[in-house]
Amino acid sequence: MPNHNEVLDNVYARAMEAVAANDLTTTLPKAIKEQVDLLVSRSETNKGMIAVLTTLLVHKQVDPQQDIRYHQAQLPNGFAGRGIDQNYITPFMKSVCFPAMAESGWLTRSLEQAHPYDLNYPGKIKPDAVKVAFLNIIDQVQVHCLCADDVLFYFFKLLVKQRDDLNIELAKPHSLSISKIIKLLEKHFTHKYSCAGASRLPTLAIYAAYQCMMRQVARFNDKQLCPLESHNSADTQSGRIGDIDVNNDNGTAFEGVEIKHEIQITPQLVRDAYEKFKVYNTDRYYLLTTANMDSADWDAIEAEIQRIAQIHGCQVIVNGVYTTLKYYLRLVTDPAEFIDRYVELLKVDEAIKFQHKVAWNDIITHEL
Repeated sequence: MPNHNEVLDNVYARAMEAVAANDLTTTLPKAIKEQVDLLVSRSETNKGMIAVLTTLLVHKQVDPQQDIRYHQAQLPNGFAGRGIDQNYITPFMKSVCFPAMAESGWLTRSLEQAHPYDLNYPGKIKPDAVKVAFLNIIDQVQVHCLCADDVLFYFFKLLVKQRDDLNIELAKPHSLSISKIIKLLEKHFTHKYSCAGASRLPTLAIYAAYQCMMRQVARFNDKQLCPLESHNSADTQSGRIGDIDVNNDNGTAFEGVEIKHEIQITPQLVRDAYEKFKVYNTDRYYLLTTANMDSADWDAIEAEIQRIAQIHGCQVIVNGVYTTLKYYLRLVTDPAEFIDRYVELLKVDEAIKFQHKVAWNDIITHEL
């Protein structure tokens, strides 16, 4: 059987994947689903109950024969729920920024009584609807064989979604050198995340640089920076030529940027890019990547670039994201404006999750 940490890690990973895919569905009976919904909506107020319920659902998967209603060792055939909570559950809840007690949910007076968590449990859990939901979920799992994993999976999905929807204050460090900014960005892009969305970060950084340059670089006089499209929208469907588009004042394409994260630029990607802008009088098109291009087929790439220049006239530029950002930031009067704009994009972009925001603050804390 799995241990407590394995159960927690497994269910959390699946919940993260589901939320990233906007999947909040569940196979739970409607009444149970609504009770889980209620408990999550009250999770900040009833943190002790959240810790206790998580402990019971996890322990049921570690020891299926245990009657999880008997949550104290002093109860007949009971087990030490508080110890499991203190050693595994509450530390985990804190590590993923779920609502958590300082030490254990069993330190909550209404939950620590030496009575089984059956439908007659006398603890004064408030409000009454929360008490009914809490005890009924335990009863359904223990008495009516409702799958503990199904309950915990849906429970965690809602907690992830609730957490990710919260706004957190993001660090905006100023007076940084360009080299320091690039170092911070590289760490932010390459941090190990357990959720989708990291590939959006380089796009936001390049877009923030364009926001600064539009007002300060003569090349962009009378030009329009198009709003960012959804991370999942296809250029062919949206009518855009890249991840970032700059248009002439009449709305025609002037400059496009396509950004790849940890993907090498290939001759085929250059050909694909041409298909997007070939019907427009595009002046420049950038193909940027965070990947190392040392082993790329540069001869073939250059051949494609020359071919496009001859038949179309557009200057295609293949380069690294970090090199490009260094160049762009040298054109900006105050790099602090770039940081401000990047952070504002982190706040509002739909592809950016709570993990990406927390990672940014952690990186700033440890690097400055």
